[in-house]
Order: sequence, then structure tokens, then C-alpha cells
Amino acid sequence: MNAQTPFADYTTTADGRKIGGVLMEMKNITLRFGGVKAITDISFDIREGEIRSIIGPNGAGKSSMLNVISGFYVPQEGEVWFRGARRPQMKPFDVARQGIARTFQNIALFDGMSVLDNIMTGRLTLMKSGLFQQALWWGAAQREETEHRAKVEKIIDFLEIQAIRKTPVGRLPYGLKKRVELARALAAEPKLLLLDEPMAGMNVEEKEDMCRFILDVNDEFGTTIALIEHDMGVVMDLSDRVVVMDYGKKIGDGTPDEVRNNQSVIDAYLGVAHE
Repeated sequence: MNAQTPFADYTTTADGRKIGGVLMEMKNITLRFGGVKAITDISFDIREGEIRSIIGPNGAGKSSMLNVISGFYVPQEGEVWFRGARRPQMKPFDVARQGIARTFQNIALFDGMSVLDNIMTGRLTLMKSGLFQQALWWGAAQREETEHRAKVEKIIDFLEIQAIRKTPVGRLPYGLKKRVELARALAAEPKLLLLDEPMAGMNVEEKEDMCRFILDVNDEFGTTIALIEHDMGVVMDLSDRVVVMDYGKKIGDGTPDEVRNNQSVIDAYLGVAHE
């Protein structure tokens, strides 16, 4: 891959959004747990500025793929390329420093901390002052925290959670917790945002709100988004492209219309018996 590729040759979608070159590429990824293959020789890319969905039945390997992208899992075979360079083996914290943030299928917030403080933890990879300086809250550390808090407040306004900014997260209903988790991921200013089932467990109104915020994040911030989601209506409405997995293998990849008309995808989702 040429180092120029990720940031050249933008195309414009029908709704006026810009989709650029390849931001991330998964090349022939294979992931095993003991003798079990969770992912088998899968390749796909994520283009700058797009919303890219990863779908498939339960147990298809979707979350495992997201964990490879975010550095939680290291594949036994294949390569991960990001921003035009092959990514070496990295810990999740270092992957986050590269500009990849995520939410989790099971909410991973600090229940005893306020909404504001939870979102502030998303800024940790961007902070330069050490723990001692932060504890003293003096000089450069004080100025830095003030700057970070100002950016967090903008995210709070953007996601319309001003009224709960000082509320302990443990007191919030489920839908608002999911929104706070999105806010924390956005606080890291990611180049690539990974969303693991952002609509899971939500009612219709909460899903509509989350869809709106995802589209706004992509449109207003220009953030590239990769998401896992089981609600096919949501996937087809949000996505620029969709990659489909089944039993750890890729069975489809393309636009929503192309995937919708792919017979292998239809079979997998209709529950047709596998030989």
C-alpha cells in the first residue's frame, strides 16, 4: 500500500458527504483460540469518512474482528494497516493513541463517577502532564485540564446531555448510559470510531436518537465509523458499505443494496441449514 493512498481521491456521496481513500486495511486476518478459528482469512478495508458496518449472525466473529482492530486481540496470521503503514503488534492503549476509540457491547463506564468525569477519562491518551502534576493541579497541568474540560463540554452539548453532566452514571437509564459511552469515545478525538452494538437493548426512540448522533458525528466531525449492529434496518440506513461474516468467514462485502441481494447473505440470515 502506498503511503499516499489513505488521504487521496475523495468521492462524494449522494447526500454530499466525502469518502476518501483507505484509512484501515485488514489483510488476510486469521484468529484462533486454541484449535478454534474465530476468524478465517478475512480481508476488507475501511475508507476515510465512511460508515462501515460489520454484520453477521451470533458467533460469526464480528466482536473478535473489532477486538483485532482495537488491539485487544493479536491475529496469528495477516496484517493490519492503518493510515498507510503496517501496524506492528500493539497494546490497546497504544492503538488508542494512534487515533482509534471504541464503545463496548456491555457498557464499560464508572458508575460512581459523574457523566463529566467519565467523559474526561476519554481524554487520557491526549494528556501530556504526568500523574504527579495532575494530582497537584498546578501550572501546566491546570491549564491542560481546563482546555480538556472545555472540549468535553462541547461534546456534552453536541450529544444533548447537559442536564445530566454532574449526575453519577450509575443513576442513569440504559439509553443515556450508551450516549455517555459514545461521548467518552468521542472525547479521544478518534480518526476511527468503533461502535460495538450501539443500539443493543434500546427502545425505538432511543435507537432513533442514537442513529441521529452517529450520522451527526460522521457528518460534522468527519469521523470514520465502523460498527457492529444486529438491527438490519439501522445498518442499511446508516452504512456506506457492509461486510458480512458467518462462522468466522467473509460471505459478503459491498453497498447495502449489494449485500441485501447477495444470496449467501440471504441464506445466512434466513437460517438456511449449513452443510
